Amino acid sequence: MNLLNDKKLLITGVLTDDSIAFSVAKLAIEEGAEVILTGAGRALSLTRRTAKKLPVSVDVHELDVTKPEQAFELAKFIENKWGRLDGILHAIGYAPPDCLGSGVMKADWSDVGVALEISTYSYKLLAEAFLSLLKNSKSPSLVGLDFDASAAWPTYDWMGIAKAGLESLNRYLARELGPYNIRVNLVAAGPIKTVAAKSIPQFGQFEDAWASRSPLKWSTKDHEAVAKACLMFFSEYLPLTTGEILHVDGGFHAVSA
Repeated sequence: MNLLNDKKLLITGVLTDDSIAFSVAKLAIEEGAEVILTGAGRALSLTRRTAKKLPVSVDVHELDVTKPEQAFELAKFIENKWGRLDGILHAIGYAPPDCLGSGVMKADWSDVGVALEISTYSYKLLAEAFLSLLKNSKSPSLVGLDFDASAAWPTYDWMGIAKAGLESLNRYLARELGPYNIRVNLVAAGPIKTVAAKSIPQFGQFEDAWASRSPLKWSTKDHEAVAKACLMFFSEYLPLTTGEILHVDGGFHAVSA
């Protein structure tokens, strides 16, 4: 179908082939896009191994969002390689152990600050570092992966607060980047079994809740619906949609018990 023909995309957050970001990268390539992947720290070697499972060979670069200089260095590389960016997937999140599963009272600011810097502030960092490249695109799009932050979840704790910040930042970025024709949107996914999900204590509570309440049948092993939503935001089919949070959660967010 070539939904993303000739699009140049930067995809963060690929760890293994069960990462949502991996499904986004794979489908984007199949729809005609060129992609660059990023990884960080000890996980970078894992990203490089996983990249070999994609349909074509792709560049993999280090991008540790706690080291902003890496983002600006990568921007220089992409400027020389492509001259523009049509889209960025923000699939970056991390919270130290004390920020998950023990309530919000236990964690110290030192840990909370890490969670907010990596999971929330990094969205702004990507927008800042790659702004000139996005401005060179005819239809630039910044897309972030979210988990509905409109309610307090069991065990999710400070990561839930970080996601609430991400949702607010999404609106502010949409407001500030709109004059450059840059669309900024989030995809709020239902629970998916990924490496990141394994760090959430009692993740089974989310599985049970979706199994009993989601109007549409939900599978925690199916990444494709979420990936397809991301591709729609990267495509030309939503040219005037920004500041949006699109729920791909089987309708869970819309119903009560």
